[in-house]
Amino acid sequence: QVQVAEFGGGLVQPGGSLRLSCAASGSSFSIYVMAWYRQAPGKQRELVAAVDSGGSTNYADSVKGRFTISRDTAKNTVYLQMNSLKPEDTAGYYCKAQPTWFMDFVGYWGQGTQVTVSS
Repeated sequence: QVQVAEFGGGLVQPGGSLRLSCAASGSSFSIYVMAWYRQAPGKQRELVAAVDSGGSTNYADSVKGRFTISRDTAKNTVYLQMNSLKPEDTAGYYCKAQPTWFMDFVGYWGQGTQVTVSS
């Protein structure tokens, strides 16, 4: 069984920065890819960024150049450094672990952490 837990989140002013962390426990096979998703009220959950155990990454166009995903494979921990935050980045952020780059795979989800960008 894989367990996933997010840390960080909070209230930040526009233009500010925030760092999210996600720790996963379980087999290395099951957590080959770790990803961050977000869901704003009334909107569908969307992929923000993902990274595999080899360091390959994928980003949503809306966050390229502002967000950076990184991973400590030894600790099964992934980080999301968010810079130049905008009000439209406000959402619940969720971490997902899965054994494949097929992002429709069910995977293992954390409970989520709220990020609010507001002055």
